[in-house]
Amino acid sequence: MPVLNSNQYAIALHTSTPQLGIAINNYAGDSRSQIWDLGRDLASQLHQHLAELLLPQTWQDLAFIAVAKGPGGFTGTRVGVVTARTIAQQLNIPLFGISNLAAIAAAQNYQGDHLLAVQMDARREQLFVGIYQITSQGLSTYMQDTLMTQAVWQQTLANLLSYQLIIADEQIAASVTNVLDLAYTDWQQGQHPHWSEITPYYGQHPVKG
Repeated sequence: MPVLNSNQYAIALHTSTPQLGIAINNYAGDSRSQIWDLGRDLASQLHQHLAELLLPQTWQDLAFIAVAKGPGGFTGTRVGVVTARTIAQQLNIPLFGISNLAAIAAAQNYQGDHLLAVQMDARREQLFVGIYQITSQGLSTYMQDTLMTQAVWQQTLANLLSYQLIIADEQIAASVTNVLDLAYTDWQQGQHPHWSEITPYYGQHPVKG
């Protein structure tokens, strides 16, 4: 599989919650990541924190970028995806959009026969859900991310032979390192998605008010 050379780096953004998560790695021993509790200031402070964490590397050192594409908060998710698309376009590098639920599943660092059923609270008494499995080949998708009621989700789980339930908490921005790792696995497998292919996944329509 291809690997980054020691002077090449990849960076990931997670903006789908009031926390901002950024991770950078050259997969040759140099990595760093940080989480900030920014709340409504996330959009205004994103670029400053991104530029600071990038140092001492430069934009030209990036081989690709990854972004948590949702599901999550509408404004934050959109800000992260738009920022990542802009950077990828300007640098002419691949952009990977990674599911928040997939990153949470990957964070379990678990291999076995059990499926990983991930749920995250959504509005209107519903859940964002997805089902994954970690294998020697990486993370595979058993059921694509979708929006379900509690009742339908419980019935879905009842039909599974063996699973581990993972309930996402408010610290999901910490999975930004897993967003980057999943993107790196895809990159190693020869995937190089164009920035224009990546769009936010909201899972539902915004609530008007």
